[in-house]
Amino acid sequence: MGIATMKKNILLSISVIAIALTSFVNPTTLKGTWQFKGGIYNGKPDTASMQYTLRRVYTDHDFNAFASQDGYKTERYEAGNYVIKGDTCFETQTYSSQPSQATGKTIAYIITFKKNEFILSGTLASGMVVEEHWSRVIPAKKK
Repeated sequence: MGIATMKKNILLSISVIAIALTSFVNPTTLKGTWQFKGGIYNGKPDTASMQYTLRRVYTDHDFNAFASQDGYKTERYEAGNYVIKGDTCFETQTYSSQPSQATGKTIAYIITFKKNEFILSGTLASGMVVEEHWSRVIPAKKK
């Protein structure tokens, strides 16, 4: 094999490795609307409610969380800001409609991405160990 062919093969290999490595990089924003799909709380699985829907609307740096149920007005129940660094999402609750130990405290969650889903795993200010699953809400196509 000649030197020119070896150089081409090396460049091709480097390109393939670079593409593979960048495909595993986590996003740095959660921008969009996400719906709660269930989770695990202190080792006990909990499914999403069939009576109401929990959604979070994220911008590049903050979020607002809403609960909605047929026949009732949608309620904003939580807000906060966040930053993603590597595999960690640092979330600070700035508003809660209910008394909360988390308001004003930053919680570090390990964040995992799977297609149109993300999973937050961490320990709340109360000591509860959580794993929450959130799926991206895909807007309906206009007809």
